[in-house]
Amino acid sequence: MTTYTPEKLTRDEMAQQVAADIPAGAFVNLGIGQPTNVSNFLTADQGVTLHTENGMLGMGPVATGDDIDPDLINAGKIPVTELPGASFFHHADSFAMMRGGHLDVCVLGAFQISEEGDLANWHTGAEGAIPAVGGAMDLAIGAKQTWVMMSLFTKAGESKLVKELSYPVTGLGCVSRIYTEVAVFELRDSKVFVRSTHGVSFEELVARIPVALERA
Repeated sequence: MTTYTPEKLTRDEMAQQVAADIPAGAFVNLGIGQPTNVSNFLTADQGVTLHTENGMLGMGPVATGDDIDPDLINAGKIPVTELPGASFFHHADSFAMMRGGHLDVCVLGAFQISEEGDLANWHTGAEGAIPAVGGAMDLAIGAKQTWVMMSLFTKAGESKLVKELSYPVTGLGCVSRIYTEVAVFELRDSKVFVRSTHGVSFEELVARIPVALERA
């Protein structure tokens, strides 16, 4: 059943939703940008272990104030904390974890997602832009589940959920869930289901998004 709330989600509320949906005991990678905020809303009872591709397991929330250690950062160069039992390892070992299917969930940002779950999140093809795919391809394909956090529309009002990608591909058929400020989507069986809407109606989404939508 598709649920509705009258207000758009803030970035913190999006992060809270993602954090609440992560299974207990999961090993999780949070990508650069909005996904980083998810770490601030995980609870100790969940027992989630955060992985960062620059070589750490057991990452805690973002560091602030006196907790900032310039040598302790995530892949986005943001200062983070470490939880009891945290471990550090070589970059190559970190990528082996990503590529070997050892992560239960990765949460990434995106420029576009197709109705088939294809992901574009590293380059818009704009002239002069610096390509920086990093470990996104390894995460998107290697994790057991790939979720995305993003704004649903561009500044020009165009939907980032599209029939086919027009930007360079990161991974094919890898995205299973999308969290945005106005809706949460689930992608399965080559269909796009709307789990919840926020500040917009299901009918408004249907009018603005160029893919077939179904109620969850």
